[in-house]
Amino acid sequence: MHKANGSGQPWQRLAAAACSALAIGIALLAPLSAAAQAALPEQKTALLFGANIRYYDLGSGPVIVLVHGLGSSAKGDWGKVMLALAQTHRVLALDQLGFGNSDKPQVDFGIQTWVDFLGEFLRQNQVSDFTLVGESLGGWISAQYTIQALRGVAAGTSLALPKPSRLVLSDSAGLNATMKHLFAPPAAGKKSVVGASLAGEKQLLASVFHSPSYQTDQALRDGLAWSLAKGDAWAIRAVRNPALLSETVDGELSAITIPTLVLWGEHDSLLPLKDGRYFASHIRGAELKVIADSGHAPMIETPDAFLAALQPFLR
Repeated sequence: MHKANGSGQPWQRLAAAACSALAIGIALLAPLSAAAQAALPEQKTALLFGANIRYYDLGSGPVIVLVHGLGSSAKGDWGKVMLALAQTHRVLALDQLGFGNSDKPQVDFGIQTWVDFLGEFLRQNQVSDFTLVGESLGGWISAQYTIQALRGVAAGTSLALPKPSRLVLSDSAGLNATMKHLFAPPAAGKKSVVGASLAGEKQLLASVFHSPSYQTDQALRDGLAWSLAKGDAWAIRAVRNPALLSETVDGELSAITIPTLVLWGEHDSLLPLKDGRYFASHIRGAELKVIADSGHAPMIETPDAFLAALQPFLR
């Protein structure tokens, strides 16, 4: 992650990398300290539409709902910031359907699938006033969720989506041109890495993280081991479905009328900074904060800077 993607070639290399490591979201759980892992509570379980969804519920106060990115989990994205946020807020962070410790059915995933599950999760937890925070794929889901909630879109009278009071989009997916570029096949003549491999992991980690510490041999070993173990390849592949382009949010951002903060890693080479500027300029009153020395995953790579950018917005 050295500069915003202009040529699109990093996207093409990434799209051809290991099927378990296609990333619009986070590819690697950065290790937590032993103290941080011990302090996280046991996950709870919600039964939603017959599927078991695992989630964290910690702290008290105003509610923050955290929505992770593709190929990650609640702990994977938010493990370094949940405890700090829980000092002043009630934090709800779910493993989305298909990821983490939640059920992983082989279904036809779409953005609407995750929007529906998020709505059912919030209804079941009786959450009615909350800040919604989404990262990468989770940002796409959160933006689409907010648009539908504020417009009153619902499949039935008892299925209305609880309306967030604030929205935070961090390195968010969901813009048509960027997604279309991702879904395109590799350029003719380009040799691609196929299947789960160390070479594929190296490409992936270089695209997700700015720090060279994520390029060590041990980081590649750990990353490949984690990718092989997490069992979410079906859901990851599903997001490459070109049909999801019909669920992009470019033309609907004006429907977002609640206070919105857009956070972006300065060196995000997966989702370029120009996408962050687009979100901020097309959501009325939105503020853009660029996080220095970070790539696609500032809550993992630079958690203190991420919290410093986020917490004033939550007060």
